Parts: sequence; C-alpha cells; structure tokens
Amino acid sequence: MELVIDGLLWFTTVSVGVMAGVYFTFSAFVMKSLDEIDAPAGMLAMQSINRVIVRSSFLPIFFASSLASVALIALMLFEPSTIGSRWTLWGSVLYFLGMFAVTLVANVPLNNQLEAANAKGPDGDEIWSLYLTKWTRWNHIRTIACTGSLVFLILALSARS
Repeated sequence: MELVIDGLLWFTTVSVGVMAGVYFTFSAFVMKSLDEIDAPAGMLAMQSINRVIVRSSFLPIFFASSLASVALIALMLFEPSTIGSRWTLWGSVLYFLGMFAVTLVANVPLNNQLEAANAKGPDGDEIWSLYLTKWTRWNHIRTIACTGSLVFLILALSARS
C-alpha cells in the first residue's frame, strides 16, 4: 500500500505543479496580453485557445491529476495514520476543490458562453470584457489553489522521505 501511496503522491505532486504553472501563466500575462490586442482579436484568440486546449495534453493531465487527488483523499481517509496523511489530504482536497471543481463550475461555463458569442458582433466587446474579468478572477483562484496544494503535497513527500 505504501508503494501505491508513494506513486500516487509523486504523480499528483508533479502534475499539480504543471497545472499551477499553466494557470499562473494565464493569470500573470496571457489574459493581459489578449486584452491588449485590438478587438476582437483577443476574444478570437481565447476562443481558439479554448478549442485547442481540449485536444492537447492538457486534458489528460487535468483529469488524471484530479482522479489521483481523489484517490489520495480516499486513501488518507481510510489510512489516517499514514505518514504525511494530513498534508496529503489537505493538498488533495485543496487541489480537487480549488482546481477541478472551480474549473467545472466557473471556467468551463464561461468558456462555453464565450464560444457561443460572436466576437465581431455588436456586443462582442462587452461579452469579452465580462468574460475577461470573471474568467481571470476564477483562474486566480485555481492558481492559488494549485500552488497551495503543491506546497502541502511537497510537505507530504518530505514527511515520507
């Protein structure tokens, strides 16, 4: 069982770090860059990003890391005396709720609304402005959740070494 926990913990930690980097990139400069492009180019670019990302290596990492975090939550609840269980549990819960749940409840619906909008239509600028504000705010939450989760998971790995 310890080997399974170690493997899941390492995979989750590395994939959480990757996801933290992806979300940080969007929060730090991608969305600002898209906003600085003359309308409607930023909105069209984001629509393209949203279409491409679901056909990229992002999606398998997104789902696999989420499933691994759920598996770690279950293992830590059933094996609370496992070394590093508290850090593993906190990191996995924070990741699942702050990344996976936020993405499904907030960012994906916003992406779907953006995809349905006409960037060159009369309300394109208003739709883009609202999207940019809301989506970026939720992305900041994902960035913070992933980064916090990464810290907890590193503490768990440290406790287990």
